[in-house]
Amino acid sequence: MTAAPAPTLLSPRILIPFVIVTLIWGSTWIVIRDQLGSVPPSWSVTYRFTVAAIGMFALVLVRREPLLLRGRAWGYAALLGSLQFALNFNFVYRAEAFVTSGVVAVIFALLIVPNTILSRLFLKTQLDPRFIIGSAIAICGIVALLVHEAQAVRGEPVAVAIGFALTVSAVISVSMANVMQATRFARAQSPGTILAWAMLFGALADAAFAAVTVGAPVIDMRPGYLAGVAYLGIIGTVLTFPLYFSIIRKVGAGPAAWTSVLIPIVAMGFSTVLEGYIWSPLSICGAVLAIAGLIVALRR
Repeated sequence: MTAAPAPTLLSPRILIPFVIVTLIWGSTWIVIRDQLGSVPPSWSVTYRFTVAAIGMFALVLVRREPLLLRGRAWGYAALLGSLQFALNFNFVYRAEAFVTSGVVAVIFALLIVPNTILSRLFLKTQLDPRFIIGSAIAICGIVALLVHEAQAVRGEPVAVAIGFALTVSAVISVSMANVMQATRFARAQSPGTILAWAMLFGALADAAFAAVTVGAPVIDMRPGYLAGVAYLGIIGTVLTFPLYFSIIRKVGAGPAAWTSVLIPIVAMGFSTVLEGYIWSPLSICGAVLAIAGLIVALRR
């Protein structure tokens, strides 16, 4: 009896959640942009993951997953929450004070690089030549997109450098969290329970950081801001992160990071419809190369 073939991104049970995650996360950049300015970024992040933690615990109850963790899982959840839901998003929100959200989104597309390297180093993941070639093509597209977005950056070189450094720090934090989810230990845990506690620990870390750096809580009572927090917390977090981490557990952190390659293109698509974004030859070239890289990487 032959063993069942290993799942890939083209497997329907992987491809469907992959598309859902990519589309939703591609839309979140516009929502985040609306939240900048009215509320200190750290408090916006805190509200998002407070809502997300409540929603995730509700989902755990509905699924009848255990509410409590055991042993080392507590430390694992705290570290995952700190990397994914505290450091990552605080770096991102602050980066957008120095460079455009487009630059931040495109730099995040490079997540495929550290994910692949860390998976190889710590999980001994085998690298398919097609994946490497496809990734190289996509990275050329990402560079073209980054050059295009960088042309819109206006500011002192030091400020721009700070924005880039903050974004790269966010990418590294996310990559470490992604690889954590691909370990045997992670696969042995109840996924909903781990995520719920990680989001709660992340929200607590966000609140502590916000209180120390910017003072007492500040909130914008505009319906648009509150709706944005709800969208980011429930749709952009509770719905997507279980799907994304499930993809990582099934196909690995490297292939799962293709979401980050496509998200800037999706975000540019939303911006075209909602904000009148105009595509340049360079951005079109970058998008085509990124998609071509994905096709090569997944081609049988």
